[in-house]
Amino acid sequence: MRIAIVEDESGYSEFIANILKSAGYSVYDFATSTAFVKKFRRDTFDVVILDWNLAELSGIELLSWMRKDCQSSVPVVMLTSRSEPADIVTGLQSGADDYIAKPVDEAVLLARLEALSRRCYPSEQGRQSQVFGDFHFNVQAEQLSIGDMPMTLTSKEFNLALILFSNLSRPLSRTYLLESVWGRNPDLPTRTLDSHISRIRSKLGLRPEHGFRLTPIYSYGYRLEALTEAAVSPSLVA
Repeated sequence: MRIAIVEDESGYSEFIANILKSAGYSVYDFATSTAFVKKFRRDTFDVVILDWNLAELSGIELLSWMRKDCQSSVPVVMLTSRSEPADIVTGLQSGADDYIAKPVDEAVLLARLEALSRRCYPSEQGRQSQVFGDFHFNVQAEQLSIGDMPMTLTSKEFNLALILFSNLSRPLSRTYLLESVWGRNPDLPTRTLDSHISRIRSKLGLRPEHGFRLTPIYSYGYRLEALTEAAVSPSLVA
């Protein structure tokens, strides 16, 4: 999971980042709202941890920009020293998914993030099998079947397909997809991702006539859309 931290106190940002990295999260920290805005326009994050008292745009203004201007539904956690009831109400009513007052205990922060992940990304919670319409993913065996027909995919193709299906209708940046499948800062040829996307589209028949559309987003990444109701809601098998 990729988490962005927007916090202008470098010591506290480092403290939170170290907690998250130790828990296995991929962390990106931003000292200013301007730096975050620039990155957010061209990249994908699973969660944003946002301070209220920022220079330039405040945390509330930044949250409003994300929700209204970007129409983004990315989960946002307000982590701030402002702990009055009115502040908490304002943060939640502005679109925050959770609100935590500083200072935060390490165990509490991780527990809140895990709970948020369960709510927002239920299809990514360690299930051995995931079903999206006729597409059946055996996660442990890295085997995909369409109906009763097993498909021949490499490990990278399987994991890339699973990420796309687990994020139906969600735009995913190239960096997000590369990091999720190949790890952070992979040393790969420029066209590696595009080649894998092309093979997945061909092998799985991800075309409108089959109920799905896998399309590039200019200067951003890719999005997989389900065009039939049967493919929209995943079935999860333990």
